[in-house]
This record gives sequence, structure tokens and C-alpha cells, in this order.
Amino acid sequence: MMKVMLVENEELILQGIRNILDWEALGLEVVHMAHDGQEALAMWEKEPVHIVVTDISMPVMDGLTLLRKIREKEDKVRFIILTGYDEFAYAREAIRLEVENYILKPINEEELERQLKETIRKIEEMNKKNLRYIDEKTQWMHFLNGKADRDAYSQYAKMLNLETEEGTYYAAVMKWSMDEPKENKITDVLMALRREEGRLKTVHLPPDGLLMLLTGEEWEEEKALEYFSELQNKIESDFNVMTFIGIGPPFKSFRQLPEAYQTAKKLQKYLIIEGYGSCISRRQIQNRKTEAVSMDEARLRKHILKKEKEEAVGYAEDLFINNIRKDASISSLYQIAVKMAMLLQEIKKEYKLESGRFHDLSELIETIFSAEDIRGIKTVFFSEIAEIIECIHEEDSQYTPVVRQIISEVQHNYREDMNLKTLAYKYHMNASYLGQIFQKEAGCSFAQYLSNTKNSIAKDLILNTNMKINDIARQVGYTDISYFYRKFKQCYGVSPASLREMKKY
Repeated sequence: MMKVMLVENEELILQGIRNILDWEALGLEVVHMAHDGQEALAMWEKEPVHIVVTDISMPVMDGLTLLRKIREKEDKVRFIILTGYDEFAYAREAIRLEVENYILKPINEEELERQLKETIRKIEEMNKKNLRYIDEKTQWMHFLNGKADRDAYSQYAKMLNLETEEGTYYAAVMKWSMDEPKENKITDVLMALRREEGRLKTVHLPPDGLLMLLTGEEWEEEKALEYFSELQNKIESDFNVMTFIGIGPPFKSFRQLPEAYQTAKKLQKYLIIEGYGSCISRRQIQNRKTEAVSMDEARLRKHILKKEKEEAVGYAEDLFINNIRKDASISSLYQIAVKMAMLLQEIKKEYKLESGRFHDLSELIETIFSAEDIRGIKTVFFSEIAEIIECIHEEDSQYTPVVRQIISEVQHNYREDMNLKTLAYKYHMNASYLGQIFQKEAGCSFAQYLSNTKNSIAKDLILNTNMKINDIARQVGYTDISYFYRKFKQCYGVSPASLREMKKY
């Protein structure tokens, strides 16, 4: 059943509206009855409804204000306005705000029922249209992901009103951002783009994407880029939206559209570096080189452990802002972000910090690869660094002299076949007792600490060198490669090969 809210400041009239109709027979359920706009808005926020029947003139908040506030949150709500003869000017304003209709008081039962039935019909039409829209989007994504039957390509060409499947095409993907994303504004943007019909074909990919297919003449790549840039400027200025456009390479057959779309879609990652308002083509980024951005891990670690929050955050800020240039490859940004994530993970493990207070490594990496801009990446790292600094100094984390010596020995001699028994003999201690002390202070067994140290050094070699992974395993003291893979994944949650792929992204 569709849900209804009744709003009227006079209790007698409110009850009368409630009782004059068989709401259930109309397929409606009255879930809220309010006496002013403010009370109604609070009820709607707790449980939204499909239809609001409201008086205009009410204390605290009138009906038109209620209408505007609900429409800011949800465009699909339908309104029926109740009014007296002397409020006709208000009624006209209500109609301008796209209410279904107004009803003059005293309320006529048959008129109210007729208006409700008409409103139900409109809502059902909207729902059917939305379902058709969702179905169309699903079909397009099926096609653009290369899963459609090759024999069906002509059907998709027909949906775009293409006279022929052959020609010169450019596929571009536009992403938009709006301060107040409303369907009517999105519709206005789509309508403006469709006025370019003849050379520009569009497919809306909700919620914030658009495929644009440029057709109609032998476009040179520079000319196509200029066309999309001018179109972007017009859309942004006319509709107050921010956009980012990635343009794929030219292609000659409509059958190559899925491949071109995937290329243009990948360029969306450059939104992180370029920012909204940019329009880039594949050719523009082809010559960008992935330059290794040097991160002084020892310096950042020192700032964190010495509780130098401003210095730690400042250094991270400098890495992301000053070292990632506009002409850099997206891989440069991802490399430095993954390195920082791994370092923070090491510190959290080393100091036994509560996992519930932090993002785990997989969450940090997911944030890195899903962020729209550098600010999103910076924010999560700055928050993580501040939380680590606060947590790491809540209790004294100093080691006793013997544990400090063992840790130092591990750092310098991790390649050797070390074990607690030989170290206990070296320091004239009982091996079992030394193991208990080490476990208590380091938060893990000696064997685990040694494994973590080897894996940390292996991680640095994977990210900062082109050494083969098998050679790295041997470099850090693993003779069994499969054992190295298993221990590395236990430590970081990703395999050495997966981490190397992240570096290449």
C-alpha cells in the first residue's frame, strides 16, 4: 500500500479527512496525522510517505514551506493542497511547485477521492518509467562490459538512432558532482546534451555517469578533445555542476564501442590528480611516466613515535601535494599511498594497537583505489596517523634492555637462522623465561617477530625495486618460496604478487 500523511491544524477537520474516505479500498494507508508543518516534517523524516495531503495556512510551519523542505529531500513525494478561497495566490504558488492539485474548503469527498486516484495513477506511471529506465541501464551495462551477443549490436546502434554501425567515433565518459543532486537537474543536463543530437549520442549511467558517443564526421583527436572541452564548459556554467571527462581513442566500428568505453572509464581514475573541470584523452596520458616518489619511511616513523603530530601530517601532506605533479602517472600516487598504508600497518602491529580503532590494511587500500580525489586519500591517512599517535602513547611502550638487544639483533641479522634458544644461551637466560618476556613486551612470539621483520623488508623490496619475488624471498632469508608466500599473506593480507600488481596499477 502507498503511505499517506494528513496535515491540518484544526483537529476536527483532520479527523474528518481521516474518516470521510475508505483509504484501504483506495490502496492507501494513513500513517501520519500532524497539526503543523514542523510536526509533519519530523514524522516524515522518521517514516517517509508517498502522498501528503496538507493545508496551506498553519502555525509554526505552513504547507508550502513543508512542501519545499520535503522536496529538498525527496522529489518523488506527491502533494495535494487544501485551501480557502482567500488563499488562491498561495494555491497558484503550490501549483508552480508541482503539487498534484489543490482542493477548496470545505472539502468535497468525491473531489478528494478523485484527486487521490489521479495521484496514485501518476505515482504508478513514475514507478513503471523508473523500472524501464533501470532495465535499459542494465542492458547497456551488459553491452558495454562486452557481454552482449555480437548479433545484438545493431539493436544497440538503433537505440542510439545511428543510421549505420560504421563511421568514426569517440567514446567519452563524463562523471558529475552536484552540491544538491536532484533528478530534475540531472534531467536538464541530459536534455541539453541531447540537443546536440546528430553528432552526440548519450547513455545515462546512474547515478553520476554518462557515456557520450561523438559521431558524424572524420574527427581528428585534437578536434574531438576541443569539442568535449567546450561542451564541458557549457554544462558546468549553465547548470552549476562539476564534471570530469575521459575520452577514449577513435574507432571505426560501433562494435568496438565496449572496448573504447572501458578505456575511457579507466581514465576516470585521473580525476584524483586532475580534479573536476578537467577533460583528458588517452593520448594525453600515454607519455606520462611512473616516477618512483621517494618516501622517507624512517622520518615518518620517527615523527609518529615521537608524538610529533604536526610534523607527521605535514610530511604526509608534502608527499601528496608537492611530489604528485599534474603530469604524473596515476601509478605514482597509488605507489606512495600503498607504501604509507603498509608503514602504518607495521607500526600498529609492532605496538599492539587495538585493531578496532583503526582501518585494517585492506580497508586502507580500498579507500585509496576508490577515492575520487587526493583530499579523500589525505583525510583517511591524516586521521589514521593522528589516531596512531594518540593510541601509541596511552601507555609506556619501552622495552627492557634484553628485549631491546634481541630486537636490534633481529634487525641486523634477520637473514640468519635465528631462534630463541641460541639467543637465550648468548644472553645467559632460560629460553622459556626469555620467550615469556619477549611475548609480553613485543606482543608476539620471537618467531612471529622475526617473520614480521623479514616480511617488512620483503615488502619494501617489492614496492621499491624490480627484483623477482623469488629472489626477494631468498634475500630476506626464506629458502622455501611457498612458505614465504604463506607468511607474507598472513602478515599483510595480500600476496607478494598482488602487492606487486598494485605497484603497477
